Amino acid sequence: MAVQDIAYVELFASDKVSAVDYFVSALGFTRVADSVETDRSSVLLCQGQTRLVVTSGRGIWKFLDRHGDGIADIAMTCDDVTAVGEQAVAVGATPLASARGNPAVQGFGGVAHTLLPAAAHAADGLLADGRRWTPIPAAPPTEPGGIRLLDHIAVCVAGDTLGEYADFYRDAFGFSRYSTEYVAVGGQAMDSIVVRSASGRVTFTLVAPDPAREPGQLDAFLERNGGPGVQHLAFLVDDIIPTVARSRERGVEFLSTPDSYYDLLAERFEGMAEQVTELRKAQVLADRDEWGDLLQLFTRSPYERNTLFFELIQRQGSRGFGSANIRALYEAVERDRLTS
Repeated sequence: MAVQDIAYVELFASDKVSAVDYFVSALGFTRVADSVETDRSSVLLCQGQTRLVVTSGRGIWKFLDRHGDGIADIAMTCDDVTAVGEQAVAVGATPLASARGNPAVQGFGGVAHTLLPAAAHAADGLLADGRRWTPIPAAPPTEPGGIRLLDHIAVCVAGDTLGEYADFYRDAFGFSRYSTEYVAVGGQAMDSIVVRSASGRVTFTLVAPDPAREPGQLDAFLERNGGPGVQHLAFLVDDIIPTVARSRERGVEFLSTPDSYYDLLAERFEGMAEQVTELRKAQVLADRDEWGDLLQLFTRSPYERNTLFFELIQRQGSRGFGSANIRALYEAVERDRLTS
């Protein structure tokens, strides 16, 4: 009984055309198939091993009203779907009705986990998730964005529930705690726990504001999002600097990084002046652990409520999540929040 992979991540969008265009035109995803149901319609997007479903329609209005555009389902493949579902419910997960015959449970906030068998990825690239997918005729190929897979998903929860959610994913799905991090910036602070499936292919970074400190960006996220939700999706890329340049040309807006960050980076990464110059020009963040280097950059949210955003990440041996960059990200989001 184990969770193996993320089958797909589903975004509920108020404007499907605009949402799909962002992923296709700006981030290099390909439209693979359409699905039309009674109260909603969906588009399946793929790039590398990443599958995104963008859904709109009257059947999702309650979600949009409460949370705005955002991730509504993180579907996971399992060795034994029935056993995983029963275990999740046994430890307190709320079972959700599924019109497509697949068990589903509530994860956090308005986000569900549909549970699918390991064969949910059909040979033709479509999803065997109970929807009737119609393949989209091959269009002129879009230059790919360089995304290989979904590296991790960052989830924002209330400060006094962080440990509870980490325990929930352990007890319900067999995840283990991988790392923890506490970052204080001025009067604010953020706590985080990374949980990961036994397969190593599903990773959630749980983040929460410290309720004992001043309210900050995570409190603002929880308010705008109507409670817990997915803060960002992190896409793994092979070569981040040209990927960022290409994405900027296509209209992706990234968070800015002050020059002082790169002055300190040059001191931390001795003997890498040339690489630091390239990183400064691209505004890419860098960190290092005992296994290697990590390069990453975060987008601004393209959605009206300014909640969900995205990350591009390149791992040069690193297995961590950029301990030094967690502070840099927090400060960048805070600057963006105060100036926008």
